[in-house]
Amino acid sequence: MTGVQVQTGTATAGRSGSGMARRLRQLGLLGVSQAGVTVLAFLTQVLLARSLPKADFGAFMAVISLVTLAGPLAIFGVAEFWLQRFGREGQRAFRWVRPSIALVVVTSGVLVAALVCWGLLDRHDPHNGNLRIGLAPIILSLVAMALSGSALQLQGAYGRLAALQLAPQVGRLLVAVLTLAFGLSAIMVVLGYALVAAVTVAMSVLVLAPFWYGRATLEGHSPVLRRSTRPPRARHLVAATWLFLLGSLFYQLGMQLGVVVSAEFLSAESAAVLAVPMTLLTAIYLLPRIVYQQYFLAKLHRWSRSNRSAVLIAYRAGTVGMIGLGLFLGAFVALAGRYAIPLIFGAEYRTSVPVMAILALAIPLRFGSASVESLLMSGGLVRQKVLYQGLGALAYLAALATAIPLFGVAGAAWATVLSEAIILVLFWTRAKRDVVAGADLPSWAEIRQMVLKS
Repeated sequence: MTGVQVQTGTATAGRSGSGMARRLRQLGLLGVSQAGVTVLAFLTQVLLARSLPKADFGAFMAVISLVTLAGPLAIFGVAEFWLQRFGREGQRAFRWVRPSIALVVVTSGVLVAALVCWGLLDRHDPHNGNLRIGLAPIILSLVAMALSGSALQLQGAYGRLAALQLAPQVGRLLVAVLTLAFGLSAIMVVLGYALVAAVTVAMSVLVLAPFWYGRATLEGHSPVLRRSTRPPRARHLVAATWLFLLGSLFYQLGMQLGVVVSAEFLSAESAAVLAVPMTLLTAIYLLPRIVYQQYFLAKLHRWSRSNRSAVLIAYRAGTVGMIGLGLFLGAFVALAGRYAIPLIFGAEYRTSVPVMAILALAIPLRFGSASVESLLMSGGLVRQKVLYQGLGALAYLAALATAIPLFGVAGAAWATVLSEAIILVLFWTRAKRDVVAGADLPSWAEIRQMVLKS
């Protein structure tokens, strides 16, 4: 055998008691769940775009984007930190849970209060101010969903994870249906979203309770008795999570900042034109997040310490597969968007079609970078990964400042593609140098053998 030796003994993924059939069922369950989330979120945006005036829809989406940008600051990297820490420490990592939940309670409270105060004090546009106030509770639901999602992933409870992800989308769709049926205003939509956020927080608290008390069973770790350990100090927790915070913030900047900037420097209508294709893009980007953030990342953290073969397989098969899938989806979206956007969202959104065609170029770039990013995170290169995301964010800001005054909304789309290309090149270069590090990659025959035996 000329490549890496296929391991079938001590450290294979099959050792955790889950064979290939079980993995496919788990991944399939997440896939079905996320397909449902995608469809429900898409239908919600369609109904709102058709129900609200274009300016109101643009203003609503701009505030939603702003709230989503605040999400990583509130979560403070804790959700991803849990995946890393539990993957490395197993049961001992429960010592981090209570301090980290206390941290996100503080950060969430500060951000909600700041957004409410901004809405109360900035009265030059009372409508937008009221939108900020009403949507502020969504920050709490973003935090709760992120933490509970990590907790369920660590337990291997993918069925419960799927249900938890679907629940808020069902609630938002109901709000959109009522808006279409009864002609509700944007403020009423905001109040409905706030109610859904409150229910989501309550559901997530129930999920997090076993982690708070340290009684959860972790997938892939033996349920050994833990010795009592002193909880880490706040400064140690912040030092451990701030890189994850920056990584999540830079990710959301690439997804949300264009809409916010378009609303501020162009118009609410321009924000609506960009928000429609970005809604489609956000839905498509859920696919690599299912595969890596919700399924493989915790496993890659374990494999990075014990199963070199699995890491190399993830590098070769994962990257090639994700880029290939991204190329297919990008071509499909570019072609189908020409007819689908005016048909689904209405003729007034026909100007979103060329914007969607530009943004389709970003799909294979994002799919490829998602694959390589997970290897950097599990390979102990989080600091380098965040640095590269920061460079991509700076490039994005510079491109937005240059392109929007010249090309309007289309300039925001080109800035998105440019930043995605820069991040992929930086990620891939670092992974090839440090993760692969000159190793003989497994052949496709070896990869097939590994998959069949796992």
